[in-house]
Amino acid sequence: MDRSSHNRSRRIAPFVAIAAAAALTLAGCSSGSGGKKSEEGGDDASAGKASTPRMKVALVTHQAPGDTFWDIVRKGAEAAAAKDNVDLVYSADPNAGNQANLVQNAIDQKVDGIAVTLAKPDALKDVINKASAAGIPVVGLNSGLSDWKGLGLLEFFGQDESVAGEAFGKKLNEVGAKSTLCVVHEQGNVGLTQRCDGVKKTFEGKTQVVNVNGTDMPSVKSTVTAKLKQDSSIDYVVTLGAPFAPTAVQSVGDAGSKAKVATFDLNKDLTKAIQAGDIEFAVDQQPYLQGYLAVDGLWLYKNNGNYSGGGEQPVLTGPAFVDKSNVDAVSEYAAKGTR
Repeated sequence: MDRSSHNRSRRIAPFVAIAAAAALTLAGCSSGSGGKKSEEGGDDASAGKASTPRMKVALVTHQAPGDTFWDIVRKGAEAAAAKDNVDLVYSADPNAGNQANLVQNAIDQKVDGIAVTLAKPDALKDVINKASAAGIPVVGLNSGLSDWKGLGLLEFFGQDESVAGEAFGKKLNEVGAKSTLCVVHEQGNVGLTQRCDGVKKTFEGKTQVVNVNGTDMPSVKSTVTAKLKQDSSIDYVVTLGAPFAPTAVQSVGDAGSKAKVATFDLNKDLTKAIQAGDIEFAVDQQPYLQGYLAVDGLWLYKNNGNYSGGGEQPVLTGPAFVDKSNVDAVSEYAAKGTR
């Protein structure tokens, strides 16, 4: 199917998957595995049944080595794949050019659908066009909310990073922060830039931004420590990923600083740190749900012509704040690696 006919099919698609997406969202949040056992049934393509023909889906992310956030995304995708009779092929590379090559590999394998993150959308534009020209539907998740429609993707599942950043800035105002350090662990990642920019927009105090090499945690620690020693007025360190928050806590101690730490994203170690009072709060974008809905969305499109959000609006999975007031309710799922 060429790109023009693909676009025509989008315009005339009669189905909108709002109800289906809502039902699947509940399924993804209500159990530890997020999956639902396959049910034997009729020939109709309805959610929750895996009697449809086997299909292959490629999930291609910009995961950096050691970043456990993506393990949660992958678990959600695997749960949907198990339910939907999908052969899931996962690959990742933080280098945008390499990520584009991985998408090309998926095209060469003639997969039935591709789910991709758009941390650096310009680098993926050409290969996404190739996928569309080959008749392979592509959905976006996690990064690229501002770009998914322009790149011709079917749908998008994730968080509006600007909105999340603005909410974070307001939260800092509420807790009385005066000076923050926003730690960017991947320079050039548009989603991380949007987070810090959002904080700056609504936070009434001073915001400094520091770039670190997120693949080298000792370097992250030393860089943040140095900044805290240079400026004793910093009273909050804002990390943009869960794995970096405990390192920031160590930096605070090494610098002899009184700064507190808050972060974007969540994992099981972070929920424990919030319960212990080491981390003040976190913004949860529900990565498990992103992976789950991306795979399930491709299954729905192939088997029932559905578009979540009608193909016009993204399906938002965050932001939601997790702090001492509600962390206990989340912790049991985080312990299973699904939050």
